[in-house]
Amino acid sequence: MNNIEKIFDESSGVSQFSKRYFNYLFKLLNELDTDVIAAFAKEMEQARKNHNTIFFVGNGGSAATASHMANDFGMDILKKGGGNLPFRALALTDNASVMLAIANDDGYESLFVNQLRVHYRHGDKLVAISASGNSPNVIAAAEWVRKQGGVVMSLVGFDGGKLKDISDIVIHVKSEEGEYGPVEDIHMIMDHLLANWLQYKVQREQQ
Repeated sequence: MNNIEKIFDESSGVSQFSKRYFNYLFKLLNELDTDVIAAFAKEMEQARKNHNTIFFVGNGGSAATASHMANDFGMDILKKGGGNLPFRALALTDNASVMLAIANDDGYESLFVNQLRVHYRHGDKLVAISASGNSPNVIAAAEWVRKQGGVVMSLVGFDGGKLKDISDIVIHVKSEEGEYGPVEDIHMIMDHLLANWLQYKVQREQQ
């Protein structure tokens, strides 16, 4: 029984469940290493200044997070931050035709690696998102980027899985295994936290 199931069993209704769920999120957030968040932001800034592309990958809910992050770091910061030096952000989760062709022809584990072989250039960075840290296609992408000498930044949960061990920078939500909801909630908070920080930094550059 994980923490969320315990919270459910101990709650008299959805109001109490909500409060306890929020408190659990707060606990997990307080356990995050803010120095790692700062290192993550620094890598993003470096990519922007060097005109490198930041690729985002993930499956399921993490695929939605990848798409959302690419939007926020790319178009949203350009719109709100201004300037002539945008973040080159690309989610490899968004082209259904390409993904289905790769999955059909070469297998689902090649979903992201095959796209990186087309788009990746020296200095580009990968943001790998996986609650378990064990998604084979995400791990394959991370291993491929590392072989190119690239930087892998990951958002993980549970015990971090294999992805934690092969990443350069890891934002790790240290939850119990199977707690996808809280992990994915916090990954989205990291998106908005980092995007807001970088948006305001870009804005200040224009002043």
